[in-house]
Amino acid sequence: MSHLTRQKKGKFGVVLIGLLVLSLMLAACGSKSEEKNTTSESPTTSDTKQEAKEKVLKDGMGHEVTIPANPQHVLASYLEDPLTALGVKPVAQWSVPNGIQDYLQASNLQGVPTISYDLPPEAVLKASPDLIIVGSESQVQKGLYDQYNKIAPTYVLGDAVSKDWRQTLLKIGEILNKTPEAQKVISDYDAKATETKAKIQTVMNGKSAAILWLTGKNFFLVDETTSSGTVLYHDLGITPPNLVTEIPADKRASWNPVTMEKLADLKADYIFLVNSDKGQGSEETLNSAIWKGIPAVKAGQVIELSKSSSWLYNGAVAGQMVMEDALKALVK
Repeated sequence: MSHLTRQKKGKFGVVLIGLLVLSLMLAACGSKSEEKNTTSESPTTSDTKQEAKEKVLKDGMGHEVTIPANPQHVLASYLEDPLTALGVKPVAQWSVPNGIQDYLQASNLQGVPTISYDLPPEAVLKASPDLIIVGSESQVQKGLYDQYNKIAPTYVLGDAVSKDWRQTLLKIGEILNKTPEAQKVISDYDAKATETKAKIQTVMNGKSAAILWLTGKNFFLVDETTSSGTVLYHDLGITPPNLVTEIPADKRASWNPVTMEKLADLKADYIFLVNSDKGQGSEETLNSAIWKGIPAVKAGQVIELSKSSSWLYNGAVAGQMVMEDALKALVK
């Protein structure tokens, strides 16, 4: 696997897709009524939707996009977390070979057809969306935007928005006439983070935790600015370990490769380990003398998480699950 650069950080979705493809290759309709597109609607929300009108919004690439008054078949691949938070069931869901976003299945995506992460135009056409939302500019290069836009109005959020799940949620809320709902999701998230942080800090005040991803017998250290790293180090105030803080700013990536030898220098009170190699040879890696010599490992302070957990993803739904996992693990 090539080393990830700092430049890729702005395109975290694309970086994560590449790593997930590697991990999962090593290891496996749409709504028909307005009721299926929302988990619950107050009379106010319904009235708003009835009054909604077609509108034109400028996207992150400067396109003037005509948004349908009330989109019913939304395709927003790898943006299913904000869709789920808003109670919207997409017409198809993101996937890589033999894998999907497992953590969202129970809440909103169970039974939703899959679509490849690279959004082949023929697959997009087959999904019959009435609105397409894309996260990054890089996903619509080489004429893909024009191909998608011929199928349905296509709105590109852009990296400046999509790198922040709150901005992403608010923008999608604006597009889908669900701004109040998006604001409430963020308010509820922040309230939960405040409550969870208070409980966790009673036992973690000053203590550190590392987040490692094991995939293909390689370790990656999760940075402070993405997925579970943002939740632990910013939302919950847990101290990042030395191997995170010591990475030079111009060398940082969302997912920092770290050798087993370097892990011997890890100073962390706890390790959260996302083990994508479970059943695929991780026993050999985790039985090595170097791994067993890490202080947190010797102390039995390793919390192992499955690859189906939410710890590799960004969003309100993913973040709340991370908080619940951390609280359960750290506060007895």
